Amino acid sequence: MNAKITCLVAPVVSATTFIAFWYGVRGMMPADKKFMLPLPHDVATALVENHTVLLHASLNIALGASIGLATATVLAVGLAILMSTSGFIRTSLYPHLMMLQMMPVIALAPILVIWVGPGLPSVSIITFLICFFPLVVNTTQGLLSTDQKLVEMFDLYRASRWQQIRRLRIPAAMPYFFTGLRISGILASIGAIVGDFSAGSSANDGAGLGFLIIIYGAQFKMAELFATVISGCLVGFSFVLVVHRMSWFFLHQWHDSYERSDR
Repeated sequence: MNAKITCLVAPVVSATTFIAFWYGVRGMMPADKKFMLPLPHDVATALVENHTVLLHASLNIALGASIGLATATVLAVGLAILMSTSGFIRTSLYPHLMMLQMMPVIALAPILVIWVGPGLPSVSIITFLICFFPLVVNTTQGLLSTDQKLVEMFDLYRASRWQQIRRLRIPAAMPYFFTGLRISGILASIGAIVGDFSAGSSANDGAGLGFLIIIYGAQFKMAELFATVISGCLVGFSFVLVVHRMSWFFLHQWHDSYERSDR
């Protein structure tokens, strides 16, 4: 019971301390600089007054992030399985994947706008590119890290390659996969906001949080800017929560980390 109370009280105490520190910093700022840091209650007011616009923009960001993350997950798992079954394919593709991971995705925004148009298509592709590499690298590592003794046992019983992948390698790779998915889940909302910031569009009510950042920044509406940032954090938190629950659902009955934490 004490541990549960601590888990509830500790975040409240830290949040209260942070808000008090925020007020203190704002109070010590020079008068001509105070506009740069709105007070917490001003940010809360901006959240309430602009909740309709922020909610709509957050849903647009969530849609772009969901499409990008889902596409990245499917293609990354497929490519990881392919690379894990062939050393030649893995040797051929892995260096290029690592090199592409270093590519500044944001620099592709103007190209994507020309190719597929601004708005949701470009935002989804940018999110896909940001989420794809952690997934494919972690899943491939998991598929290759299967216990060699179990692999030899499957070979002894003449299991087909597909049976080995489906019944042995994929279950063994699940913790690695969900590690990559957690990373990509965090990056998905960030990628969508960055994509919307650089390749977004307000056409057909498609404006997202990145587009709002541009508008509020140009108008020096600092409270609204902070409210937009908080909205982005909430979108990212929702993605992480979904991934965490999925991970728990698939792993909690057999994976050591969940077994230890449940004790």
